[in-house]
Amino acid sequence: MSDVAQYAVRDGIAVITMNNPPVNGLGNALRAELMACLQKAEADPAAQGVVIIGSAKAFSGGADIREFGKPRERPDLFEVNDQQDAMKKPLVAAIGGFALGGGLELALGCHYRVAAPRSQLGLPEVKLGILPGWAARSAYRASFRWRMPCA
Repeated sequence: MSDVAQYAVRDGIAVITMNNPPVNGLGNALRAELMACLQKAEADPAAQGVVIIGSAKAFSGGADIREFGKPRERPDLFEVNDQQDAMKKPLVAAIGGFALGGGLELALGCHYRVAAPRSQLGLPEVKLGILPGWAARSAYRASFRWRMPCA
């Protein structure tokens, strides 16, 4: 396993720590490590449950911008989500800071989620191009862009 994710068992809980600075972008290396760690945790008899954690600043900021414009490599995020869904052991996302875009998808793929105070969950802003002018931007902001602070 590489340095972008670490696996450790503490008191019967497998802890998968993402470490892909600055925002734990879900690039190919991290997706592959997450998949390997999830499979290892599922097979590990010492692990009764699994926790995925990022840093205090960022659980995950979503896609890794360093890979934009490059061919996608497997596993894709939906394959990691399929592995999460197949887990028989309880899977918890421990959210600190923000979980945005694919990072939020990763958290939602877990059976349970806990968030530190002031954590932010959200989707990135996307231009829809359905309505012309500022009305489209206002309608979009009102209905599609959201960030949910966690208390």
